[in-house]
Amino acid sequence: MIVIHDAGTLYFPLVAAYISDMEISPHAADLSPRNVIDRLRAVGLRPTRQRVALARLLFSTGDRHVTAEHLHGEAIGSSIAVSLATVYNTLHQFTGASLLREVVVEPGRSYFDTNTQDHHHFFCESTGMLQDIPGEAVSVGQLPRPPAGTEISRVDVIIRVRRDS
Repeated sequence: MIVIHDAGTLYFPLVAAYISDMEISPHAADLSPRNVIDRLRAVGLRPTRQRVALARLLFSTGDRHVTAEHLHGEAIGSSIAVSLATVYNTLHQFTGASLLREVVVEPGRSYFDTNTQDHHHFFCESTGMLQDIPGEAVSVGQLPRPPAGTEISRVDVIIRVRRDS
């Protein structure tokens, strides 16, 4: 539900409740090396030292959005020896295994989202911040028919906002 106040301000009442609910991620339940290894094997990924270390960094703090560069910086700051190329490869492998969702906000600019549930995003053009919107808070109608032999698997909505000047 979107509420428009007299001053023209948009208010998304479901978003605040949803964000506070995100603080405890199902991914963060048990990030012991053994559980991370089991989880990687369950999705068909070999649990290399670097994959395990990056998975523990990604999923240890609840649902969030990271760029490859940001995760690389976290890894280096945590004394994990890993190249930026390995971080990119790992993020794409995790995305292919449905452990992450890639959110492309513009050509050449992607975020990786640990929340793989149905939801959408606000993207602040002023700050580069990406924020979740619950899936049920956005209604999309009148979708075109997909090309022959295909079906719609998901609809992603990115609402672009900017700070008031």
